[in-house]
Amino acid sequence: MTTATRQAAAGLDVETLLRMYRQMAAIRLFEERVSDLYTRALMPGLAHLYIGEEAVAVGICEALRPDDYLTSTHRGHGHCLAKGAAPHLMFAELLGKEAGYCKGKGGSMHIADPATGNLGANAIVGGGAGIATGAAFSSKWLGTGRVAVCFFGEGALGQGVLYETMNLAQLWKLPVIYACENNLYNEYTHCSETTAGDMLARPAALGIAAERVDGQDVREVHAAASAIVERARRGEGPGFLLLDTYRYRGHHVGDVAREYYRPKQEEQRWMSERDPIALHGDWLVSEGLADRAALERIQSEVASEMDAAVEFAVKAPYPDPSTVDEDVYA
Repeated sequence: MTTATRQAAAGLDVETLLRMYRQMAAIRLFEERVSDLYTRALMPGLAHLYIGEEAVAVGICEALRPDDYLTSTHRGHGHCLAKGAAPHLMFAELLGKEAGYCKGKGGSMHIADPATGNLGANAIVGGGAGIATGAAFSSKWLGTGRVAVCFFGEGALGQGVLYETMNLAQLWKLPVIYACENNLYNEYTHCSETTAGDMLARPAALGIAAERVDGQDVREVHAAASAIVERARRGEGPGFLLLDTYRYRGHHVGDVAREYYRPKQEEQRWMSERDPIALHGDWLVSEGLADRAALERIQSEVASEMDAAVEFAVKAPYPDPSTVDEDVYA
């Protein structure tokens, strides 16, 4: 366990540590239900599953205030849920139902929930950078004390808008955190073939406080996020977290046979040795903070909640056809 992990664990009570376990389990089970809905042809379009990366969203969002902002990505269900979105409304959105967060018109890659500070997922790689940085500018201008977190994958390191906004954020000392989820693959290509040099050196070249974090250890993520978020909240400028993680499934739900771009042995190694839920659960048990029966109860309770949420969404009505041109801005 790293020093950061020890500090995080020491500063968190049992209720919070168990809540983080529950949140990660909820994201995992939500995504498994999404895969099932797609397989049964009940969900239109595609979804990009967050399975394997749960510790990143939970560790960071646990360090935020309810009114703090975030922007998300095409692989954004985990961010939405960790920030407080309701599963039944999330499922409704994925199924194109009127009860969904965007009245069924946003779908998997464009879910937004302003009530929880979620300014929206974005199908454009790096598309949330300007939105999050703008939100941080408004926070500083208005003196609200709110921090914005911009989630993006390592593929966004090839997008110019990210550097333009990070440059302004550092010049103006904006309260924004750039959270780079390095899951090793840009769709079907390993990041070593797409991203030159040291990923962490890029924000450092702008003078931005930057740290590399084990994205599979929720306590380490939380420790790093807590420190850099509070730094930004104090007016000391933006931060950058490089979070080493891994997506267990394909680029999207239809990407089933992945041997042509990554070996099965690699997948199995991450799943068996570096699973974020298992790692946190094992730590809780080893520290005497929970037993296996308690963790199994959490899993069972969350599974029931997800089943009820799916049932709600499946039964919910579609939007009235007369509303097809409402809330559409393109």
